[in-house]
Amino acid sequence: MRKLLPLLLLVAACAHQQTGSDVRRYTVLMSTNTAGQQVVTTRGNEVTVDFEYNDRGRGPKLRSVMTLDERLVPTSIHTTGNDYFKSPVEERFSIANGTATWKNPSEDGRGDAGGFFLAMQAPPEMIGMLAKAILRAPGQQLELLPMGNASIRKAGELNAGDRTVGHYEMIGVDLAPVDLWLDENHDLFALVSPFQSVVRSGYESHQVALQKAQDARSTARLTEIAQRHSKRPANDTVIVRNARIFDPVTLTVSQPQTIEVRGNRIVRVGAATDATGEVIDAAGKLVLPGLWDMHSHLGDLDGILDIAAGVTGAHDVGNSVETVVAYKQKYDAGTLIGPRVVMRALIDAPGELQAPTNLLVKNEAEAREVIDRLAGLGFEGIKIYSSVNPKLIPFMTSYAHSKGLRASGHIPAGMTASQAIDAGYDEIHHINMLFLNFWPDVKETNSRLRFTAVADRGPELNLKSPEVQAFIQKLKDTDTVVDPTLVVFEWIFVSRPGVMSPSYEAIADRLPPQFQRGFKSGGGLPVTAENDARYKATFRKMLDFVKELHDSGVKIVSGTDQWAGFALHRELELYAEAGIPNAEVLRIATLRPAQMLGLEKDHGTVSEGKLADFVIVDGDPLRNMRDIRKVVTVVKDGRVYDAKALYAEVGVR
Repeated sequence: MRKLLPLLLLVAACAHQQTGSDVRRYTVLMSTNTAGQQVVTTRGNEVTVDFEYNDRGRGPKLRSVMTLDERLVPTSIHTTGNDYFKSPVEERFSIANGTATWKNPSEDGRGDAGGFFLAMQAPPEMIGMLAKAILRAPGQQLELLPMGNASIRKAGELNAGDRTVGHYEMIGVDLAPVDLWLDENHDLFALVSPFQSVVRSGYESHQVALQKAQDARSTARLTEIAQRHSKRPANDTVIVRNARIFDPVTLTVSQPQTIEVRGNRIVRVGAATDATGEVIDAAGKLVLPGLWDMHSHLGDLDGILDIAAGVTGAHDVGNSVETVVAYKQKYDAGTLIGPRVVMRALIDAPGELQAPTNLLVKNEAEAREVIDRLAGLGFEGIKIYSSVNPKLIPFMTSYAHSKGLRASGHIPAGMTASQAIDAGYDEIHHINMLFLNFWPDVKETNSRLRFTAVADRGPELNLKSPEVQAFIQKLKDTDTVVDPTLVVFEWIFVSRPGVMSPSYEAIADRLPPQFQRGFKSGGGLPVTAENDARYKATFRKMLDFVKELHDSGVKIVSGTDQWAGFALHRELELYAEAGIPNAEVLRIATLRPAQMLGLEKDHGTVSEGKLADFVIVDGDPLRNMRDIRKVVTVVKDGRVYDAKALYAEVGVR
């Protein structure tokens, strides 16, 4: 469910052949598991791309037919099919009389011809086509349509069996350089990432080597940024004066005080100090304990985005084991900028609807082996996914608990949330899983039904009914934690094509032009005139459910399963919109996670003896939760960060 951005950066395809044509085939991998394929057929100046992939029952199926000019720049594009959530796609681009026109579910525009149009619904081949066109352009730069410019630079080479492929970085289409691999003809060879990759067929075994080369390059770039922004202060001491400190225990704000930090600990909170070091005058601004994103899936830029947003703690609940362990080690050492990471691993069962993870189990022996490995690596818990056999859940939770690990997850298909609690769940991810508890006839919740059934039936759920109230009481009595991730469902149920998503409208104008387009893509379930109001009503009912949980004493934690930093701000704003008092919302994002994770000794408040993780905000989120975005300074592990300077490193104004 993570980061549902435009299909431009997603991957896959179905087979297509034309006699007498040049055909290139690619395999789409989710993690390291085959999920689909892309086929590129070229005949003269016409390129046809067919692609599809299956991501837990979701995924696009598109055909793009393009004609190119002598610069290899498209003069026409016609794409049909369906997008990631199965909404119909009809996208056209063409040039006539020096004018470019384009129309898709999100846009209807025109402009001067000459630039390279990046389709909203594009196969991965389009990134390769853009790269090849840029390499032929003067100065290796090219204007983009509808807006922006792109350039490219070569980062290295790698031997992939019988050929040498080039590693390139494209600038201008994302916040970070886009890594891609080109063959000797400058045609696309691969786009790889830990989550999803597209690799030339026959060369799938080289995915790991390609990823390692990218990681080395990315790490070097991010390490250089960290060296410029993560210096220890003078005398290893930070003194913050005139700080109004929010206490999430009492829900009060202090009069201006001084915070003294030595090393990575707060050693004094109170009156002025004679100590010397780096002095920060908070000038009466509000100081909060560091925020936590309790449903994170970290990527390369996420560490910087989190710290800039005041998120000093991240609960990563589903990444490749190697990836999240590496992030944690580098963040802890200060070689990369990022939050404190608590690791929880995603486990599923093999099958057509399996999650993008290599931790797949069918029986107790396999589950035991995986849990033993995770315990040995310092993971905090396990996250059980949607296709695990319900009969295996009691063993998995019990064995995890015996190893000191917590157990959480989606509710597996054929099981209800109430049954998962009985089977040993400590925490339930996503508010839709609670809705599904009341419709046991919806069995295949490892498919799109976990969204569509909730969207269709949500408005009718009576939160005051005895059945719902009994379930809420069960959550409270068993101390089961709920991680609602409301911002995900706002994107899925409320975002509409052509309209700036409410999830990110407050910060869209701070982003590069091409990146902003993704927030008008809709990105959610197919919407018709008949279900538009119903889907919005379902999301409103989700807000009401979260408020009901809070008022009943059920523990809620602040997770996003979305874009780092910015999504947490919106998640907290949604809690406030649900009716939870702002001070209690801030407690949900600071003290509550520390308590749930057993880290209250070191985290959760700005107090003597605790780790120096806190945030200076030039606003008052106690009065207006939108002010949570006004982070100016972040202290994490005793290091001081300027939020504006960090954002500038990744192209955010």
